[in-house]
Amino acid sequence: MEEEKQSSAKAGNGGSGGKAENSNGASGENDYRTEKDKKLGSRKRGISDMFRTSYRTHVELSAIADNKSNIMISINGIIISIIIASISPKLDANIWLLWPTAALLVSCLGSLVYAIRAARPRVSKEPVTLDDVRANRANILFFGNYHNMERAEFVEGIEELMVDEQRLYDSMARDLYGLGSVLARKYELLRVSYNIFMFGIIVGVFLFLGVFFTIPSMGI
Repeated sequence: MEEEKQSSAKAGNGGSGGKAENSNGASGENDYRTEKDKKLGSRKRGISDMFRTSYRTHVELSAIADNKSNIMISINGIIISIIIASISPKLDANIWLLWPTAALLVSCLGSLVYAIRAARPRVSKEPVTLDDVRANRANILFFGNYHNMERAEFVEGIEELMVDEQRLYDSMARDLYGLGSVLARKYELLRVSYNIFMFGIIVGVFLFLGVFFTIPSMGI
């Protein structure tokens, strides 16, 4: 009897040991899955933060560019108004004012044109279909593409995009690239506008000073 009890006790200990090993194995697998899920969640949060930061930066830079364009439009508009209202009527009596006035007027007009081009919105009129979106020929996240689509097609395209994570990231990356291209064009036009304004003001001021020092008796 004692031998039977000892053997049953050993069997019980062996069974509990097996259960413990199984429990430890399951716990280790769960820990591995939890760690993997944490890494995946951290990666997704990092991607989301990257896109969010990039979008916010692009929007802020676009607002700065539009503000600079408005400044140039206002300044050049004021200078052109002053030239037309105050100096133009006196050109008949003071013909020497023609060259500095013309230089200033032309430079302000050129700067104004480029500033308006930088601020002017551009929207594509080319029609975009849902098949174009599915084939990655058009980006449904950009309003210039989907504003010609039917509402049902747009909703269907967005729903398909939300299901496919890789396509969603691709569309967001393409949207960022498009925003960057627009920003590059805006700042290039603004650079030209500011350069024309700067050189025009310098040339105009030197010509006015030359006229005043050359013909001191001329009254304005």
